[in-house]
Amino acid sequence: MTIKRPLTLAVALLGLSLAVGGAVAQSRANVSDQPISIGAETGEYRSDGFSLRDKVEITQGGNRLRADAIEGQGGGGQISTITATGGVYYVTPTESIRGDRAVYTVSNATIVVTGNVILTQGRNVLTGSRLTYNVDSGAANMAGGSNGRIQGVFYPQKSGN
Repeated sequence: MTIKRPLTLAVALLGLSLAVGGAVAQSRANVSDQPISIGAETGEYRSDGFSLRDKVEITQGGNRLRADAIEGQGGGGQISTITATGGVYYVTPTESIRGDRAVYTVSNATIVVTGNVILTQGRNVLTGSRLTYNVDSGAANMAGGSNGRIQGVFYPQKSGN
């Protein structure tokens, strides 16, 4: 369930904190254009993708995705989607996102994180059940949690800080 009005307010507040924090969204490079590096304790390559297990980490630009297991789908040396499960943790230079599962679609630079999602930016925190996040722009769209609502705590930026 997407809560439109509170979501709009929460995302607007998060966007405001981004703007106050130095116009981060305007200075982002396209992360999705960067090469994808992978690492894991064990892995398997297939003609249609790959499977990684144990201490899995994928990096692209300044962003990092960690999980218990990651599956990559694609063919011909191209990755189209990456699915991460178990202890998902996605970190950018300005945000961190935690959840139970994530699907990164390379073609539209979007990662969808589901299951007990926590988005953190500095001291600001937003929680819900589903987050759609654009890795290039930093735009976030959160859907409600178990009680049908998103929740957040936002700290105002004080002048001189």
